[in-house]
Amino acid sequence: MSEAPGFDTHRRLSAVTTRSDGALPLTVVLVRHGATPLTEAGGHSGSDGPGPSLTARGRLQAAQAADAAFRIGRAARTGAGSTGGMRSGGLWPDLPRPTVLVASPMVRTQETAVAVGRRLGLHVANEPRFAECRLGEWDGLTAAEIEQGWPGELAQWHATGTFVPPGGESYTQLGARVWDGLTDLLAGGVDRTVVAVGHAVQIRTAVGQALGAPASHWARLRVPPASLSVVRLWEDGTTEVTAVGVPTDG
Repeated sequence: MSEAPGFDTHRRLSAVTTRSDGALPLTVVLVRHGATPLTEAGGHSGSDGPGPSLTARGRLQAAQAADAAFRIGRAARTGAGSTGGMRSGGLWPDLPRPTVLVASPMVRTQETAVAVGRRLGLHVANEPRFAECRLGEWDGLTAAEIEQGWPGELAQWHATGTFVPPGGESYTQLGARVWDGLTDLLAGGVDRTVVAVGHAVQIRTAVGQALGAPASHWARLRVPPASLSVVRLWEDGTTEVTAVGVPTDG
């Protein structure tokens, strides 16, 4: 099966981020939603429907992710007392503070984004291109249930990047629409930080493409619930991956 349109072109772009020309990038902070009942049960939750809501634990994780997003672009400080002088406060202080917040339209991402928006004082804009991968007939099933019904196909989906689940999307098909969304954010201006609340597979495709990695490698990226991943995009096609799957609930 052929790769999704647009991926080949991006894969050949430069990933060198040491520059002397002063060109400024767009920073995108990719926040995965907090835990849902399917997350906790090991189920697969795609974007064929509105999807599940956050659990109590997921709501706490969303608040913790919101606090982490608030710290971006702020200077670190040294605390006294119970922290024993440990650094706290800022997170990636060299980055611009977030000024735009977008989110997948799924229930779990909207609930997470509301918590982030409340902390940042930002309105949540819907971005359907950042919805999770469509899983078709696999939606809501555990890995064991998928293996029972479609032996070997879940492994193919992860390992090839081009395998399409029954009624769903491949990693490359998802990656094409996610990259279109990122490209539009870049067209909106550089020297700013956009927070994008999304999903595990969706974030893997964004980071994988920013790394210039083949789609067969994207599933190797670990993106825990409520974690932060950061990519930076320049107008000439240069990309940087600053962080992947940084936990915020520890």
